[in-house]
Amino acid sequence: MELNKQPHLKILFIGKADDFFSRQAAEFILVNYPSANIIYSVRHEPFPQELLNWNGDLIISYLSQWIIPEQLLQKTTLAALNFHPGPPEYPGIGCTNFAVYNNADEFGVTCHQMVSKVDTGEIVAVNRFAIYQSDTVYSVTQRCYCHILNMFYEIFSLIINGENIPASTEVWKRKPYLRKELDELCRLTPDMNIKEIERRIKATNYLQPWAFMQVGNEVIKLTAEDIKKKNYLVFLSQPNLS
Repeated sequence: MELNKQPHLKILFIGKADDFFSRQAAEFILVNYPSANIIYSVRHEPFPQELLNWNGDLIISYLSQWIIPEQLLQKTTLAALNFHPGPPEYPGIGCTNFAVYNNADEFGVTCHQMVSKVDTGEIVAVNRFAIYQSDTVYSVTQRCYCHILNMFYEIFSLIINGENIPASTEVWKRKPYLRKELDELCRLTPDMNIKEIERRIKATNYLQPWAFMQVGNEVIKLTAEDIKKKNYLVFLSQPNLS
């Protein structure tokens, strides 16, 4: 049976700059919709105000570094979809960090409808996979990227063929994690035992350490060498550490 394909959709794709997976997703869109508007986001750069004038059928946020304004989300006729790391148990920023910190045995990726509040819209699909004790934030994140791309191909293929965007029975399990919660996870204090310190260091290390200590007004950021030599044990033993 011939499917009711949709050849004329107006699409806005917002990916992540200098990201292999974002480029693969964008290329798949352009093969099918050559006139699609492809934008790549850069962390800490402001959202392009000219995009607020866009009107169309579908917005896809793919590992985007920006929060898409509600004003733009309301201009779609079909959907505004977000593809990102983290299952419904871990919405918000630092999702992989908190999963590693919690010694979770499972993680995943989610596609959901975007609404004004981040990671709260109706869930379209979830794909889960195992986490192992040997895993790091980096290794889990890299597997997320592969699962997200596969999920994107599956869902976008439905759109191409004129099929309905699925609605999952999954629901968000908690409020989205906030930046301040991730920052707090990075903080080491002298009242923590060694197990807690090393647990936090593992959960906040992505190619380089994010963990830090504070001596008086001075912030001491850990280096890879500090972690290798466990220099943080010396820092945390200082009596004026606060």
